[in-house]
Amino acid sequence: MNSNKCFKLINPNLNVKTNIIYLTLFLFCVLSSCHKEEPVVENDDTYIQQLPAGFEPMIIPDSNQLTKSRVALGKRLFNDVALSRTNEVSCASCHKQNLAFADSVAFSPGVEGRGGVRNAPTLFNVGYLDRLLSEGGVPTLEMQVLVPIQEHNEFDFNVLELAERLETDPTYVEMSQKAYKRIIDPYVITRALAAFQRTLISGNSPYDQYAYQNNTNALTASQKEGLALFMSDSLACSSCHAGFLFTNKGFENNGLYEVYPDSGRIRLTLNPADRGKFKVPTLRNIAKTAPYMHDGSRPNLEAVINHYASGGANHPNKNTLIKGFVLTETQKANLKAFLQSLTESD
Repeated sequence: MNSNKCFKLINPNLNVKTNIIYLTLFLFCVLSSCHKEEPVVENDDTYIQQLPAGFEPMIIPDSNQLTKSRVALGKRLFNDVALSRTNEVSCASCHKQNLAFADSVAFSPGVEGRGGVRNAPTLFNVGYLDRLLSEGGVPTLEMQVLVPIQEHNEFDFNVLELAERLETDPTYVEMSQKAYKRIIDPYVITRALAAFQRTLISGNSPYDQYAYQNNTNALTASQKEGLALFMSDSLACSSCHAGFLFTNKGFENNGLYEVYPDSGRIRLTLNPADRGKFKVPTLRNIAKTAPYMHDGSRPNLEAVINHYASGGANHPNKNTLIKGFVLTETQKANLKAFLQSLTESD
């Protein structure tokens, strides 16, 4: 197979399902060239993952267990504009650390100022997620990075050409050998970035201190009232934003529009029942990740609360739990205060 045909994967003129098929083929191509034996890792390279109280163990592939050298390589790649064709943008350009690895605009610009098509989500705790991207079409964190690399409006590059570019950098050559005992190639690039992202863990918010660390004073009286509202049947927030991640990892239509400009998960499944459905986002560090929704159409938490209070727009696929509710201004303030308690400052 001609390598350019095999690896020029993401085409903006194709639907998401077709592109995901190409992406899967790419992964097969990469894996088929991999060594079957894992490199021996020195003991002093072991990375000890410290999880917050209340967090479940993270499932990490045997082929990409965390080491200090892998995480360091992934961190360098994450912050390097060399990953984009024009050397303009990096992963960190759209996922800013001071914004909980999200962005402050509805659509983050890619190479040559091209506008993105989805709001950049936080990457905190992304190592716990499966069915990545808003449609859920990418099954592993290792595969995810191939999408922005190839995407016309993001990095607009080819991962083979990227590897060739990085091979000219002696630092990358050395770091790759130390981390994976092989040259800096697509296998290394995808796995190192996944390794780094699995270290982005957030679980020490005031809510965590209250719920998991037995600190009854970690939440204010207002935040405790907001927590009760959040968990109530009348609001049903916790039905979708559940568990320690504050997401059920599912896909829902939340009544944002009667007609969705972005059709959502149907682009992957071609199932009409999935029109207007998007991956349920985590609410952790939500005070840092405005604007909200898949298209960044809600500028602040007040607008989000008002949307759900209104019951949303009529759409046949809207989640039946979204019926609207009535809150006093004090109750709205309490609910907002609780949501802000999910943000940590460490």
